[in-house]
Amino acid sequence: MSNQVRSRRYLVNIDSIATNQLFTDCLIIGAGIAGLRAAIQASENCNVIIVCKTKLQESNTWHAQGGIASVLNKTDSFESHIADTLKTGCGLSDPTVVETVIKQGPELVEQLLKWGTDFDMSENNKIAVTLEGGHAQSRVAHAHGDKTGQVIAQALINKITQNPKIKIIENFYALDLLTNDQNQCLGAIGQCKNSPQIIWAQNTILATGGAGRLYRETTNPEIATGDGIAMAYRAGAVLQDLELIQFHPTTLYIAGASRALITEALRGEGAKLVDAKGKRFMDEYHPDAELAPRDIVSQAILKQMLKTNTTHVYLDVRNFDKKHFAKRFPLINELCESFDIDTSKDLIPVRPSAHYMIGGVKTDLTAKTSIENLYAAGEVASTNLHGANRLASNSLLEGLVFGKIAGQLASQNLTDRIKHPNISYTIPASSKTRLDTEDVTNSLRALMWRNVGITRKNQPLKEASEIINFWQRYVMDKTFESTHSFQCQNMLTVCSLMAQTARKRRESRGVHFRSDYPQRDDKKFQKHITITR
Repeated sequence: MSNQVRSRRYLVNIDSIATNQLFTDCLIIGAGIAGLRAAIQASENCNVIIVCKTKLQESNTWHAQGGIASVLNKTDSFESHIADTLKTGCGLSDPTVVETVIKQGPELVEQLLKWGTDFDMSENNKIAVTLEGGHAQSRVAHAHGDKTGQVIAQALINKITQNPKIKIIENFYALDLLTNDQNQCLGAIGQCKNSPQIIWAQNTILATGGAGRLYRETTNPEIATGDGIAMAYRAGAVLQDLELIQFHPTTLYIAGASRALITEALRGEGAKLVDAKGKRFMDEYHPDAELAPRDIVSQAILKQMLKTNTTHVYLDVRNFDKKHFAKRFPLINELCESFDIDTSKDLIPVRPSAHYMIGGVKTDLTAKTSIENLYAAGEVASTNLHGANRLASNSLLEGLVFGKIAGQLASQNLTDRIKHPNISYTIPASSKTRLDTEDVTNSLRALMWRNVGITRKNQPLKEASEIINFWQRYVMDKTFESTHSFQCQNMLTVCSLMAQTARKRRESRGVHFRSDYPQRDDKKFQKHITITR
């Protein structure tokens, strides 16, 4: 980590007296499932401002094809869902957190149904559930097949846009959390319509989502650049498990095209993985074959690619009825057709891509961070639910539960004692060469894929840290005005922290695989790795 990052408190010069200011009881940064659910809950007790980087409909939640896992039928049980989550978490999940989230799930999912979420229903007019990898029971609910995230998000958006106590500000790029000398969060500064804007808040909820765009190969939309983690780091929050990022095993691989998720529900309903020779291979790696946890499937695909000297493997869905496939998975069907892939005759080329950030801002069971009046929920948070490997479809559930918890507590913890101090911060002029931040961003994403990807080793991790440190010296010492440049600074910060923590975890556990330390080491590393500024 360069000295420029260590010493940098804010990304921009701040003169609070001369900056446009808004005031609210509760500020929520982010508009995925966690932020939207938090806004609804907080509005019961106070006024809320929710800000988002682009528009309300652009989030990881909106793009989520997979479902939401919960105990929704009589053959399932809380004990089974808890056991599956703990097993997949590889010794790093907190049993109390797991139990809390899973037991609150059914009520909150049914609430989504009442609020207009058009879940796929069974013949007896109950929410239909399917099987996915790592689950012992069918418990994954979908909406419009592979449009689950979009349908849930739209239902929540419909609810908040009708609420006069919630003010929505789109195209607000949150730059930094504002804090005082008492380690209290006072709100945030951002850029709105190319002008600085301060929002003072008694409580702030960070719900900025994930960081998949740190990698060249990812399922995530362009907004997922780890901004919330970088903001929290500069503010002095404790971060946790940043080495743990989940790679989704199956994303469409077409050379020259961006990666697109091929949902796990396909494998849950009978799709098979085959290699370039048409040979099914997953039963060689795990007794659950295609329904093994994601880390195992991703690593198996990589090994099979190496064995066959190919860039990808294939998903075989030719056993599916073509009309049923088009109706059940409309997004994937449309995607395949756009590349002239006839799913009734052709195999779907797939390979793993960065998908979900397990680590993030450390929180407790009440969504509190280490900074007073600052809460975090959703993918930006590290709640100890997922452990070292997220169980499929537990992420929307986590965002729903902790969004409610954060909104409830933040709206009750109101006080007039916090004052809004004048904040003045000036970044010294730099004499160093100015790099092109677009070039740096592209090179950084390629570096992360090569050196801090699915398979890791000490020397490549060390090299990644050194290269990122070099870029930081020429990027973090300057002020910028464009959103892309701010993103580059945040990405450099988070990537540096990820490379550091990946070197520290000298074992293989869950999504973190070290080829130089291929075994799990419970004696030394059955613990969380934390880092703070």
